[in-house]
Amino acid sequence: MRSAPRRLLVWGAVAVIGAAPGCSTGGKNAPSAAVTSAAGLTAAAPARPGTVSLSPAGVTTKIDVPAHSTEEEYFQACHAASIWMKGHPADRRLLVETYLAAVQKPGAVGPGTWNTPWAALSLPQQAGVIVAAKAAANDECG
Repeated sequence: MRSAPRRLLVWGAVAVIGAAPGCSTGGKNAPSAAVTSAAGLTAAAPARPGTVSLSPAGVTTKIDVPAHSTEEEYFQACHAASIWMKGHPADRRLLVETYLAAVQKPGAVGPGTWNTPWAALSLPQQAGVIVAAKAAANDECG
């Protein structure tokens, strides 16, 4: 059987938004809200590249860098997240933060992080794990 070449995937900036309102931004210069129209709609100002956002529970839920993984790595991470979510009875979109907390625990390794501890992944790789977890929650692993 012929193997497919490993193609590099570079995803857009990660935009995983926690299910609970009030997620905080880790780090010092948190983006401020700005009014975007006369109707009073608000939107967050763009984050500085490399900004890491943490949930109130301290889970990394967003990294403002392009996600980086090969096609094979993306599928592996997405599939691992999907399998994990299927084993937990809840709305899968609400499980994203819980899943990310599990893979970010010190010493945790598995297929969702390519058998590498979270802390040893680069920011673009961590962003790739977050993109894959969100895709799994939306049943978009492909």
